[in-house]
Amino acid sequence: FSTALRVESVDLNCAQNCTNHNTQFFSDQKLIVRRGQTFGFYVHFQNREWNDEKDKITFTVETGPKPCESLGTKSIFPLGGCPDQCHWNASFKSHDAKCLRVNMFPPANACVGCYSLNMCLVSCDHTNSQNLGDFYVLFNPWCSDDPVYLDSQDQREEYVLNEHGIIFQGLPEHITAHPWHFGQFQDGILDICLKMLDTSTNFLRDPAMDCSCRNDPLYISRVLNNMLPSNNNLLQGLSPLTWNGSVPILRQWYQSRCKPIKYGDCATFASVLCTVLRCFGIPGRVVTGFYCPVYAADPLSVQEIFDYTGKTLNGKEHMWIYHCWNESWMAEKDINQSGGDWQFLDPTPVETSKGSVCSGPIWVKSIRDGDVDTDSEGHRVFCMLNARSTAWISQGKGKKTKLHCDSGTSGQCISTKSVGSDLREDITDAYKHELGSAQERKAFYKACRKINSQYLNAPNSEIDKDIASHRNKSLKETGITMKLKMANCPLYGQDVQMNWVLENLCNESKERKFNLCAQAMMHNGCALDQLWKDTIHVTLEPKEGIFFYIYVYSHILGLQVLNEEKGKWPGQSVSLLLMPCKLAR
Repeated sequence: FSTALRVESVDLNCAQNCTNHNTQFFSDQKLIVRRGQTFGFYVHFQNREWNDEKDKITFTVETGPKPCESLGTKSIFPLGGCPDQCHWNASFKSHDAKCLRVNMFPPANACVGCYSLNMCLVSCDHTNSQNLGDFYVLFNPWCSDDPVYLDSQDQREEYVLNEHGIIFQGLPEHITAHPWHFGQFQDGILDICLKMLDTSTNFLRDPAMDCSCRNDPLYISRVLNNMLPSNNNLLQGLSPLTWNGSVPILRQWYQSRCKPIKYGDCATFASVLCTVLRCFGIPGRVVTGFYCPVYAADPLSVQEIFDYTGKTLNGKEHMWIYHCWNESWMAEKDINQSGGDWQFLDPTPVETSKGSVCSGPIWVKSIRDGDVDTDSEGHRVFCMLNARSTAWISQGKGKKTKLHCDSGTSGQCISTKSVGSDLREDITDAYKHELGSAQERKAFYKACRKINSQYLNAPNSEIDKDIASHRNKSLKETGITMKLKMANCPLYGQDVQMNWVLENLCNESKERKFNLCAQAMMHNGCALDQLWKDTIHVTLEPKEGIFFYIYVYSHILGLQVLNEEKGKWPGQSVSLLLMPCKLAR
C-alpha cells in the first residue's frame, strides 16, 4: 500500500439520487437534491482499494460568487467525520475492491442554490484535487427539520410536485376555473429561477450576504415577492393577456436577457410566483378573493362613487371584482411549534406614498386575528379583506350624498384549488372570523388600533361610533325591498336573464323613480364605458310586489340600480356578467 491511490472516475448516481429526493421530474442527468437528506455517489479507484490509515479525502462544497465558511456558503469537511445533523458531513462504505460509496449529508439549514463539489485526496504524501461537478440543493418539505416541512404526502404532491393548477376568477355568484400550467420541472426553469434571485436588488447590493440568506424560506419568499412587479424585472403592466402557463413567460424573460415581459395581471403575477416557489421546494398555492378593494387603507370604509345614473366614477379605492395572491408554507422561527402555517404573499404592486410596494410575507392567521403591522403592508391586506364598502352619489362641484354601506362586501369566497382535484376549496375561514362574531369584533378592534393611531387608546365604543357614522338608511327601512337575482347560469355569448323584484312593505302607496345602468368593468374594478342606461317610474300599491325581467348578454359589467327618494339614495349594487338590455314587465 505504498503506492498513492489514484481516482479513476466518480459517478454522482444522479438518477437514483433524484428519485430518492423527489427531484426526478427536473432531470435524471443532473444531481438535484433536497437538504436534510443524504445522497450517495461512487468514487472508483484506478490502482488499488481504499485504506483508512493511508488515504484521506476532504470535500469542499460552495455556492455563490463569494463562498465563505462564516456565511454558510462554503463548507470543508472530511470523509468519515462524525455525523452531524447541523453541518455538512460525509461517510463511506466499501462497495467493491476498488470502489467507495460516499454518503453526503446537506444539513436542513443549508443555503439553496447551485453548488460546486470538490474533492481533495491525500495518499502517501501525494495530494490530488479535482472538481466533481455541480449540483443543486433545494428546500425539503419531506424533512421534518426543514421549516417548509409538510406532514401530508397528498399536500406535498399538490403544493410542490403538481405542475398543473386552477386559477379561480369571475364573480362570487359565478366563479370560473382557469387552468394554468406552472411547469416548475420543465427544462431550464430551475436555472431561470436561480437567475431571478441573482438579479434581485438584494443580490446586486451584496451578493455574498444575499446568498448566505438563501437558507431561509421566508427570505426567499420576500425576495421573490418583490421580483415580479413592473419596477423589479419580470412582468410589466396590468393588462390581462391570455397567458395559460408560467414557462413561456419565464423563458421569454431569460432569453431577452432579463428584460421585463408585457403584460401581466394579478393572476399572472401569482401564478408565476407559485411556479418559482414550487421549483425551489417551498410549498405554494394561488389564492383568489372576490370583491377586494386592493387600494383600501382604512378598515372602516372603502369609498365608491357613482353619478346619478348609477355610472361608476373611477377612484383609487374602487372594488376589485377578484384579486389573486399567493400562499407559501413554512414554520415560524420565533415559535416552538411542530408544524408550519401559510404565509400571505401578494406580488401585485400597489402604488403608495412610499412608491410601488408589495404585501407580504404575512402569516394568514395574523390577518384573520387583526395582528397586522405596516412593515409588511399587513394593514393593507386586512383592509382589503375587511373594509366596509360605502357608496356615494356625486352631486357635482365636490358634493356627494351617501348611498349605502355594506359590512360584509369585501373579501368574499376566498378560494384555492383543492388537494388532489380541480374542485374549489373555500378558505375564507382561514382569513376571516365569522362576521359579527366575538372573534371578528376583537380582530377588527385590534386592527383598527394598529392601523389608525387615533384609536390606539380609544374604547371599542368609539370605534363602533365611527362605524355607525358610515351607515345610511337602507332601502328596506324606507318601506321597500328590492332584489336582483340571476335567473339562469350564463354561458359565454348567451343571453342572461335577471329577475328584479320590488315590494312595498307599507300600508300606503309608494311612487319611486329608478335609474338603471349597465357598465363594462375590468377585473380590477376599473370602469369602462357606460353601455346602457334607463329611467323608469314605478307606483307600488300598499303591500304590492312587482316582478321585472332584465335580459342581458354575457360580459363583465357593473349594474347599479338606484332608488331616488327625496334627495336620498338608498339602493343596491350588484356586479354581474352582463351587457345592456331591454326591460320588460
